[in-house]
Amino acid sequence: MRILRVLAVGYVLSASLVLGARCSAAQAGAATSIEFTAYVRPSQGQAEPVRGMTFYLLSRSLSDIRKEVANTDGPVDLDRFIAQLDLSAELKEWMKKHRRVDLAGNDFIKELTADDIIDVPEFLSAYKEQNGAALHAVIPEPKYKNGDEQKNPEKYKLRREQYRQALRRYIQANLDSLQGLDAELREINPNLHWTRLQSEQQRHVEQRVMQLAQTRYLVATAVTNLSGHAAFEDLAPGQYWISNLDAPALAGDLRLHWDVGIAVAPAKAGRIELSNLNALETSEQNTR
Repeated sequence: MRILRVLAVGYVLSASLVLGARCSAAQAGAATSIEFTAYVRPSQGQAEPVRGMTFYLLSRSLSDIRKEVANTDGPVDLDRFIAQLDLSAELKEWMKKHRRVDLAGNDFIKELTADDIIDVPEFLSAYKEQNGAALHAVIPEPKYKNGDEQKNPEKYKLRREQYRQALRRYIQANLDSLQGLDAELREINPNLHWTRLQSEQQRHVEQRVMQLAQTRYLVATAVTNLSGHAAFEDLAPGQYWISNLDAPALAGDLRLHWDVGIAVAPAKAGRIELSNLNALETSEQNTR
């Protein structure tokens, strides 16, 4: 009889442990939900609900998805772009050294030195053109000819160096003579092409980000009602991010995007309010 009692007690304890384990497992895997309300407030005015907008629940933040794509595709390589340009080796080297391809503007002029003008054929040609006889500028003239290099190399080398030194001194004493130099470089300035390549790459990156957000990392979608309210149902517990992706919520001259994280516990509904306070703002002017 005592043995039977021990067996009975053991059976009850075992059953209790199994039942408890099943309950814990069920609770851990219990579906949950996220309720949210989205509001926007223009610079002048009252907050209004975001009506009829599709929101996306992601398993990864949009910013991390963007970093992933950027690391994979990467920006346009500046050195490679420069290497393919139909320019002198000296100008390409100058561009790589200064990390710029825009040969226009005051910032460009400020970066130029007398040695740059002398050493880079395109700069020297533009400088001579800009400060030629039409402007009544008195800049040093070379006292050698191209053929002299073969006839008398030593004399050619000496006079060439004398010319370089004279021109260097003149430029250093007349830095204002560099103004307007960029106008003579307009035809060879590759900045427009560079800007176009960067824009195309950025569009490619954004397209890839949106594609991944709506496929690999998409958990659910929800559309807000007239009160700006919506919910994501039947979710597993975990960390999520709510985003309206590339469709901005309008608030006067602002365009609002959300990439808001929220953690939800088992069998508990998560709640969050989306507003200007947790949104990324872009002005209408910047979107043009």
